[in-house]
Amino acid sequence: MSLTLLLPLTLSSTASLAAQAPEDVWVAVDTEQLSLVVMQGENPLQVFENIAIGSSGPTLAKRRDDGTTPLGEFTITEIRPSQRFELFLAINYPNLDHTERAFLDERIGVEEYRALRYELDRGQPPPQGTSLGGQLGIHGLGAGDIKVHETVNWTEGCIALTNEQLLELVKWVVVGTKVVVR
Repeated sequence: MSLTLLLPLTLSSTASLAAQAPEDVWVAVDTEQLSLVVMQGENPLQVFENIAIGSSGPTLAKRRDDGTTPLGEFTITEIRPSQRFELFLAINYPNLDHTERAFLDERIGVEEYRALRYELDRGQPPPQGTSLGGQLGIHGLGAGDIKVHETVNWTEGCIALTNEQLLELVKWVVVGTKVVVR
């Protein structure tokens, strides 16, 4: 069965779980071990092995189209259908930490810094078209090749799970869930 067919059920189930989801549930992504762990406080609840990250590995200094996965602490800002990946869990990249670091190391200029800070200071999603990139999150394979997923890091900077893993993950997370990428 396609994720698209299950999506309305999954999203409505996710919405109904929002009131039940423990506040201290968060997601830990280990870019060295290529694993994603759903945590409650310091206790692992579910482990997903063999995830994929950006084809150029992890970094603290991401730039648009560089193929890297940003390290840091993020929040899930949206859970939505995706034509390419079936389901997409957007994260708040670039966040304030990445914006400040990019300005200090001159990866962005004053204009981009101000645009990012303006939205971030207002609690709005950051602009996605800056030189830091955007449109990052956690997604499935969609119709992608599982053999490629099992062999190489293939994303443009996102975190990818199998479609089955993603359906399990969305049982645990809601908009606002913390995601720590190490």
